[in-house]
Amino acid sequence: MDTDRSRHAPLEPFDGAGRTLVMGIVNVTPDSFSDGGQWFAPDVAIAHAALLRTQGADILDVGGESTRPGAERVPVDAETDRVLPVVRALAADGAAVSIDTVNARTARACVEAGAMIVNDVSGGLADPEMAHVVAETGAPYVLGHWRGDPATMNDLSRYDDVVAEVRAELSERVDAVLAAGASPDQIVLDPGLGFAKDGADNWRLLARLDALRALGFPVLVGASRKRFLGALLADGTGTPAEPLARDRATAAVTALAASAGAWGVRVHEVLGSVDAVRVASAWADAGVSS
Repeated sequence: MDTDRSRHAPLEPFDGAGRTLVMGIVNVTPDSFSDGGQWFAPDVAIAHAALLRTQGADILDVGGESTRPGAERVPVDAETDRVLPVVRALAADGAAVSIDTVNARTARACVEAGAMIVNDVSGGLADPEMAHVVAETGAPYVLGHWRGDPATMNDLSRYDDVVAEVRAELSERVDAVLAAGASPDQIVLDPGLGFAKDGADNWRLLARLDALRALGFPVLVGASRKRFLGALLADGTGTPAEPLARDRATAAVTALAASAGAWGVRVHEVLGSVDAVRVASAWADAGVSS
């Protein structure tokens, strides 16, 4: 395998944007909480990803395993079969592709197929080999906070100080990845909204992105269509808003996250977040010029 780290020039392809990046979600799964297998067929997923790209997505995040609460694990071979055709096609077309996986074998195969970024919501906890793959390939690595897999995470959302504890646990995972030989400039942190966190925990983490950024790494925010937004938008009977009805709230989070200095946002609906980033950038620029 080619392990020339210069191929990936960690995060440098994205430094020139001068703004928060928009990562468009491409779920190649039959059981996503948000789109229910709508893009499961490879040709449909490729077409959807191409549309997100024309709408302004900077990165296309391709995933073949749902991480919604209660989701069952997918065999690695099945996951790889789902995502590889999509990754290859998008990379061949010049797109910046991220592979959303907790499996080291899938990550390695997709980087070899042209993926530029590995997005691991488990931060290397699900597969001990992931840190070595990241180190060997040199691919930028989104390191997510989690305390358990989809079957167990809802039972692990107990914190005395969610910001301090998430910060400390992310730091531990960073140390593990660096110990495996990865470079600090490969790492992006993700606070793992919704992963072993209740609604109040998610809001506290969003309100304190500065504490996470103080660790010295870029931060990716993945709030799109998540349950805490559905709860916020609940109707008069207390029924949460459906996932597709959460996009405007997602765009609002994008604007605030961008204003707080987030490196990127991971979203299902790209157009609203592209506009939100523009608004945040204009607001910030006006403050500097005044």
